[in-house]
Amino acid sequence: MTQACYTCRRRHIQCDRSGVPCAKCQKAGLQCLDKRPVRWVQGVAIRGGMRGKSFENSLVCTSPVGKIDMCSTPPSDNSVITDTQCDAKPGTPLSGLPPLLRPNNMVVSTRSALTNVPLPMDDAALMGLNSSSRYYLDYYNDRICQLFIVYDSQNNPFRNLIPLALSDNVLLDALLGLAARHRANFDHPFLINGTQETLASAEPHHEALRFKHRAIQGLTKALQGREAYRDTTVATVFLLVFLDLLESGCDQWNYHLEGAKSLMAIIPSEDPGRTVQRIRQFITKQIHLIEALGATFVRPHLLSQSNSIDQYPGLLEDAVEESFLGCPEYILTSLQFLSIQRDIIAHGNVSGQAPISDVLSVVNGVKEFDCYFWASSLRQQSVMHNVDDLTKLARAYQLGAMLYGQRVLDALQNTRTRQDSLVSELVRLVEQLKVGSTLLKCVLWPVTVAGLECQERPQRDLIIHLLETFWIDTHCLNVMNAAKILKAHWTKIDESKSVATDWIFDIGRLSHDWLLI
Repeated sequence: MTQACYTCRRRHIQCDRSGVPCAKCQKAGLQCLDKRPVRWVQGVAIRGGMRGKSFENSLVCTSPVGKIDMCSTPPSDNSVITDTQCDAKPGTPLSGLPPLLRPNNMVVSTRSALTNVPLPMDDAALMGLNSSSRYYLDYYNDRICQLFIVYDSQNNPFRNLIPLALSDNVLLDALLGLAARHRANFDHPFLINGTQETLASAEPHHEALRFKHRAIQGLTKALQGREAYRDTTVATVFLLVFLDLLESGCDQWNYHLEGAKSLMAIIPSEDPGRTVQRIRQFITKQIHLIEALGATFVRPHLLSQSNSIDQYPGLLEDAVEESFLGCPEYILTSLQFLSIQRDIIAHGNVSGQAPISDVLSVVNGVKEFDCYFWASSLRQQSVMHNVDDLTKLARAYQLGAMLYGQRVLDALQNTRTRQDSLVSELVRLVEQLKVGSTLLKCVLWPVTVAGLECQERPQRDLIIHLLETFWIDTHCLNVMNAAKILKAHWTKIDESKSVATDWIFDIGRLSHDWLLI
């Protein structure tokens, strides 16, 4: 490489020019670009008085300046290409271009893996979609698929849902609703003042409501017939959990999660084909992850204990390319055990309580977990893993589980243990993930645990700043609610002038059931 790559120049860091990709892009998990990529915007100009204006609805291809490309208005069906940078002659109609060269299928994110992963859809499948649906399908493909996975790759299970959705309208509506809601959230400021209302972008907001309404209607009809036994029905319910993360992260996700678990139990077990089988396994494992972490912040016994993961013993093997958050399985199962003990303590059911020695053994097992060994032992498929970042990610969950586990022990032993040093280490660790890594999107749960424990004002301000950065990276509204919960918790602690030790019970007694992941 003779000159610094565009990605490093864009990030304002010095490129090592070691090759393609350069070492710094590879370490950060970013696509190493040699020059500024093209993007599609509506109108004849990206700035100035002609911004947003068009002549006969033409779609102009230009270089990216300012906001991300997918935030332009969905193009109309009769758009034409007017820039020769796109390997098409000026004025070429969309119908005359191969699928991957059409604006509605263009890869626009500089971090997208789609430059090497062609969309698994043909012309016939797309012809039935209007311009709005194709826009949000492309948005899902480019933005959502990389948002809800640790590392985007050819094996991304969210992207594997696209061909299924093109043959199932209910799943398609859920998928498009997810994309439209994320797009509607994109222009929100980070607001944690309860008196202020968060305003959504009007058109994407209305589209999100329309797609969600149709998905719920279609799901209701499907559940009344034999469609309930279809994998696409389970996938639809599964996506609604993630839609709730984007909308608020409270009150609906647990119903969708329980519904998905129930449907997984009745789906016929015959061989469905490799792709669908992998989707089933992915959904099963993510259900396991969501219920393990979700149970820590909700009312006791709100979630049922699913045995669906027992059907797939191989799922206990960690694979971050097919994981929503990348939390090590050992820590997940430990948290499940600790949450069950918390629930038993909350209900005063001494007969079902595990011996203190067992709880102590689990907490010590979490403390002794080797994060580096875990990260370096992960099987790698099509994406090179950054072992240092994955070690930090595992350590963040390890510290969060240690904090949580100690509070369960305190409740059993009627003690109050200060954990300031663990909180400080966890906050420093997340700060490191914020710089030069794409894994900050995975650590809302550990950050929330740290916030519930922290006592010092500067540290609290730093946690709010981390949550704001998380918002910028994800645009999931549950992070704003996490910030509001923490501020209310801190006010309560400061007014009572006490040490925060009972939060493992208090957070489940709030007015909502929160999914803060």
